[in-house]
Amino acid sequence: MKNWILISVAIFLFSALNQAQAQKIYKVEYESQADIKVYIVQYESQADLKVYKVDYESQATGNQGKWYFVQYESQSNKTVYFVQYESQADLKIYMVDYESQAGWRNTAKQHLFF
Repeated sequence: MKNWILISVAIFLFSALNQAQAQKIYKVEYESQADIKVYIVQYESQADLKVYKVDYESQATGNQGKWYFVQYESQSNKTVYFVQYESQADLKIYMVDYESQAGWRNTAKQHLFF
């Protein structure tokens, strides 16, 4: 019985950790619907996070800037709204061309995806 409880807790913690760090993103139409307000900067040096848009959901694991845009809000881990002005944003991102370039520049903002 004790082993069963430990296994159940371990499975729950593993799946919760995996889910909390996944970056399946849904773009909302209104600011009030968003978990995070995002601004796309022109230069990498201005960004908190360098983002690579992946082609498959399975590639969007971890909190490393690999985003998969889902079709429905219910499939997402986070909803984002893209703001017009930098001052409105919770997070500034720079879109990169290669997966290996993705990652956090400002680790103080990582909590936004937990």
